[in-house]
Amino acid sequence: MPVERTASAVWEGDLMGGSGEVSAESGALEGEQVKWSSRAEQADQNTSPEELIAAAHAACVSMALAHGLAEAGTPPQRLESEATATFDQTPDGFRVTTMKLSIRGQVDGIDADGFREAAQGAAQNCPVSQALKGNVDISVDASLA
Repeated sequence: MPVERTASAVWEGDLMGGSGEVSAESGALEGEQVKWSSRAEQADQNTSPEELIAAAHAACVSMALAHGLAEAGTPPQRLESEATATFDQTPDGFRVTTMKLSIRGQVDGIDADGFREAAQGAAQNCPVSQALKGNVDISVDASLA
């Protein structure tokens, strides 16, 4: 059964001087501020679409890896995933060019190579990775804690 999730944005003013806010139906985001300078110049207390994509990717890969490890009989005690999205100007315009995933895990019954392999599989197959596939260069650094 399909599940729909809804988020919304309001923008006021032009791109360079204006600002906006994003919210999520769930309440997880409520009036989070966005503006061009926060996105393209210097990070500050405001969020950006790229930061939100990175957060989604970190959560998605953690969930996929937890499932894969459990299915293999080595459920994790803890997974820490960090995703860094790079927003850059290219000849085709501004875009997300890379996503760097860093995953640390506490998992009994698996060696470092097995963990890296499981993390690579999760990173290739989680739904957010599938959405980015072919558009964003995704790299994975995974190790046991």
